[in-house]
Amino acid sequence: MLLLILMLSTTVFCQNKNDGAKKNQIKKTMNTYVIEREIPDAGNLQAADLQGISKTSCTVLKELGPDIQWLHSYVTDNKIFCVYKAESEEILREHAKKGGFPINAVHKLSTIISPETATAELEDIMVEK
Repeated sequence: MLLLILMLSTTVFCQNKNDGAKKNQIKKTMNTYVIEREIPDAGNLQAADLQGISKTSCTVLKELGPDIQWLHSYVTDNKIFCVYKAESEEILREHAKKGGFPINAVHKLSTIISPETATAELEDIMVEK
């Protein structure tokens, strides 16, 4: 269970290493997803635990190749929210299965807004269709 929890958190500790051609190809086909993982007492994990989770996750990411990239995760009391770029929801589920951690919900991002959105020109606000 601890290994499972460890794999779910921290910020960009790993990213797939790709050559220029692969990076360009990935950018054309990747979607951004937020994954919700219910992990009891996740907010009390120690630094070593979080690092262990990150290392395990990165190992699985390397196995899966360039169609999935972990950006970062947010750790709360009992949940971890992970942000990924991926070609499909299926590869996210494969990553979770191989890593041994849960996926309680997967949400594909439509757009990102921030305080800057309030004053942006309408044509500069990117909305995925």
